[in-house]
Amino acid sequence: MLERSPVVATVGLGANLGNPQAALAGAMASIAALEGVRLVAQSALYRSAPIDSSGPDYVNAVVQLQTNLSAPELLAELQTIELGAGRERPYRNAPRTLDLDILLFGDASIQSPSLTVPHPRMWQRAFVLLPLAEIAPALVSTALLDSVKDQALVRLVP
Repeated sequence: MLERSPVVATVGLGANLGNPQAALAGAMASIAALEGVRLVAQSALYRSAPIDSSGPDYVNAVVQLQTNLSAPELLAELQTIELGAGRERPYRNAPRTLDLDILLFGDASIQSPSLTVPHPRMWQRAFVLLPLAEIAPALVSTALLDSVKDQALVRLVP
């Protein structure tokens, strides 16, 4: 079997049902435990009102990892973690117990029925950009941060 070179992937985490903080902590631990994955950085947790969704406020974070998995393999692993946390998909943008999105996968541009990378709305969301700027400041310009400054976001203290 051919060994892949590691890729730095960025994953967004979010939840607004059940105990979102515990769900995100559990998801980070599950991601770190995946074979072929090494957690490199994790942001603080942030609380925000739902955007294009409903229900209680969301708790969000961003992690970076180094992985030997392909993007589809990583997506499958993340979806397994979501299912383990009780994720259901009754309709688009439904409130959720856990949402794990691949935001970036190295410098890859991926367009498939199941995965779009870079994530198509990540540059428009404060709940992605602020945590991302915390762990990978070179990826987030001041102009991008200014473009989402009207979206209320609260950094949660552990």
